[in-house]
Amino acid sequence: MVPSAKDFGKKVIGYPEHTVPVVTVKDWFSQFNYDPIRFVINYVTTLFPITGWISRYNLGWLTGDVIAGLTVGIVLVPQGMSYATIATLPVEYGLYSSFVGVLLYCFFATSKDVSIGPVAVMSLVVSQIIASVDKAHPGKWAAPEIATALAFITGFIALGIGLLRLGWIVEFIPGPAVSGFMTGSAINIAAGQVPGLMGITGFNTRGATYLVIIDTLKGLPLTTKDAAFGLTGLFALYAIRIGCDYLTKRFPRRARVFFFISVFRNAFVIVVLTIAAWLYTRHRGGPKGKFPIKILGTVPAGFQHVGQPVIDRELVSALAGQLPIATVILVLEHIAISKSFGRINNYKINPNQELIAIGVTNTIGSCFGAYPATGSFSRSALKHKSGVRTPAAGILSAIIVVVALYGLTSAFFWIPNAGLSAIIIHAVADLVASPRQVFSYWRVSPLEFLIWATGVLVTIFSTIEIGVYVSTAVSLVLMLVRVAHPRGYFLGKVTLRSETPGRKEKRDVFVPLAKDGIINPDVKVTPPTPGVIVYRFEESYLYPNSSIVNSVLVDYVKANMRRGKDMSAVKLRDRPWNDPGPRRGEVDNEREMNNSLPILHAIVLDFSTVSHLDTTATQALIDTRNELERWADHPVEFHFASILSPWIRRALVAGGFGVGTSSSRIPHEIAAVVPYRDGLADRQLTDLREIREEVDDIEKGNSTDSDIINSTSTEFVFPLSTDTPFFHLDLESAVRAAESGLENNDHHY
Repeated sequence: MVPSAKDFGKKVIGYPEHTVPVVTVKDWFSQFNYDPIRFVINYVTTLFPITGWISRYNLGWLTGDVIAGLTVGIVLVPQGMSYATIATLPVEYGLYSSFVGVLLYCFFATSKDVSIGPVAVMSLVVSQIIASVDKAHPGKWAAPEIATALAFITGFIALGIGLLRLGWIVEFIPGPAVSGFMTGSAINIAAGQVPGLMGITGFNTRGATYLVIIDTLKGLPLTTKDAAFGLTGLFALYAIRIGCDYLTKRFPRRARVFFFISVFRNAFVIVVLTIAAWLYTRHRGGPKGKFPIKILGTVPAGFQHVGQPVIDRELVSALAGQLPIATVILVLEHIAISKSFGRINNYKINPNQELIAIGVTNTIGSCFGAYPATGSFSRSALKHKSGVRTPAAGILSAIIVVVALYGLTSAFFWIPNAGLSAIIIHAVADLVASPRQVFSYWRVSPLEFLIWATGVLVTIFSTIEIGVYVSTAVSLVLMLVRVAHPRGYFLGKVTLRSETPGRKEKRDVFVPLAKDGIINPDVKVTPPTPGVIVYRFEESYLYPNSSIVNSVLVDYVKANMRRGKDMSAVKLRDRPWNDPGPRRGEVDNEREMNNSLPILHAIVLDFSTVSHLDTTATQALIDTRNELERWADHPVEFHFASILSPWIRRALVAGGFGVGTSSSRIPHEIAAVVPYRDGLADRQLTDLREIREEVDDIEKGNSTDSDIINSTSTEFVFPLSTDTPFFHLDLESAVRAAESGLENNDHHY
């Protein structure tokens, strides 16, 4: 019979004629067997979450949305103008960003609470990017052109990430890292606004935080009359807030009233300071309009800068190096805020859809002259506390911004710059992590506290960009170290007994032999039967940690189990160069100590926490088996408990595990980096055929080969496939099988 091409291919790759049934690649592809038309319809529908709730909109929802929308809008106007000054842009650009953000977000939102618009940290990043581009290309582009181009490009990137469903990327930056550079950024922003609050000029207020603080202290003798407006405004903001908090506790029935009084403190302070500035400066402008304090000046009414953003190749090239940090801040801050309010209000946000929302907001916003906008924590919290019911509340906020743009710009002329600085300092103070929050990082994980501290310090002493990169890099390094140096435990048994009327129960649980503060020190942990070792992983078994796990198992066996071959009887010239055996004069002691140790019979591996097993780790497990069998000088069983994935089972079977067969007839390499070609493929085929025949004998109960370890007994029935008798549903059954095999095979040793 002429062999088919398929048979020839199997012979070339060494595919065994008889195999243990395992999951296949076809099974993996079958999970994606879907109706493409239905998939496209669902995909398009999910792009517009508004279709899921707008048809059910009702009067009850409208009431909450109107209150929340108007409240946020009143706060948004002064904050938007203030944040535009941080970005070194005219204040109207902050209003443009505010309008587009709150209006468009409601159509794409999966969070009812988040309010998109200008934020302090993003504004600071924009100012740094504008300064960097202008330094490299002096005077080539105006600051608004750079900012709107940045909004378009970063928005397009965020939109692409969302459409491709790659939102999981942001999960690589943990909470402490985000909190760290946010805290550092808030301190940086506050320090940069203090000179404006005091009327101090003459130095760069957007440099490293420590330099700004030093220069501010040097400039205190130069304080101007602006300080009267700035300090008064800042004091009033905190006085209203603290007073309302106190009155809320004192008169809880009036909590709602005090809440709204506290909410409107920004608008109230700006109005009062503006009136005061008008009264003081209206007759002191002089012929050239030089006022004794710095005021905002002319603010163009309406949308004066609607049009296509400037996107030329040279500008994109100039922005290229700054795009990663701008995109990270844009995406990270929004996702963190939306997830936070989703947890608070018991709903789930879709990170990919949120990325689409901010992507659309910024790409379209750039046509209105908006600079990059993202979720604001303070305004989102305000929206939540105001009783918002749906994302439609943003439409009311947008109306407030439009009214301000077209009807109040003449009044904006008299707003004192020091008052805007007071609002910024007051707002960014909420971004600084509280002592309670920082202490919680320390309690949960001291290493993550160090990540937070690193983010804060690097941001303060350098820039936000470096702070983000360093804290993210440290977080990733910590994650890799944890994967590469996993914890694991050798386990013993504790028997739990409970008695209820008419019923007695007893069960065994497996806990670490080494008491590490989790197990009650008064509880006695019983080791497994001598000759059986039980080990539990705490990470997936992958190439970074496979050699460490191998060393842990081998070293433990060599320290606690009997060596099969008596090296004292082996002549020196016949000993391996790396295993000399006992020294002269120590032979008897070594022999006596070795004979007092138990004979190794079985290794039980708890895979309940292992979700992945790769080729390198499978090879390392084979190496472990080979080393232990050379040490014991006889076959050793390997039992596996609680395998989570059929792909882990497939990998183990490929390595010769689980089938109840000694490794003496299994190839020693499954993933050779440099294969040793000496008839290996033919021997592998022969060995695998013999393995299958031995498994058949095990299943029939006819095996008499001393190399085969049969751990089955008449009292134990395998609930899993009989092709893999050494795979077990739980740890207890795995240990029981290993111990029963020890009892049945004592005569082999």
